[in-house]
Amino acid sequence: MKYIVEVAGQRLTVELDGPDVLVDGTRLRAALETIDGTPVRLVRVGDAVHRVIARRSGARGDYTVSLDGWQLPVTALDERTRAIRDAAAASASASGPAPLVAPMPGLVVRVQVAVGEEVTAGQGLVVVEAMKMENELRAAGPGRVTAVHAVAGTAVDKGTLLVELEAL
Repeated sequence: MKYIVEVAGQRLTVELDGPDVLVDGTRLRAALETIDGTPVRLVRVGDAVHRVIARRSGARGDYTVSLDGWQLPVTALDERTRAIRDAAAASASASGPAPLVAPMPGLVVRVQVAVGEEVTAGQGLVVVEAMKMENELRAAGPGRVTAVHAVAGTAVDKGTLLVELEAL
């Protein structure tokens, strides 16, 4: 099983492989032992032995780890969960109104805005005909039109930038 482990802000790839652990591609012999009746675990890495206590803190995969007396914030997630969390963080950090892109190939029927115009969330910007249906593409949020790339009567591919917006 492969995990992405973040220790005090540094990311490592950790893969469990039988009695071995691969840490960023370096193979290490490792073992974990419990001490009955305590939260303490003994972690053997090569010839070194470390006392570890891990306590859950916050979101899934977040821990506070005591390692030989040092307190460290640790996040350990499988690859898929790490990718989902990173994607969510990237989209959440995006600021300003989203540009309008064609969600499918089609023909631009009407352009309903001009450069400099202020738009509101949900306002129609461009009408695209696809599969014999007209689809009004709307602003995701409020903004000011900075560029209009859509031209009535032209064909567009999926993902084509139609209208650019800036925050008010």
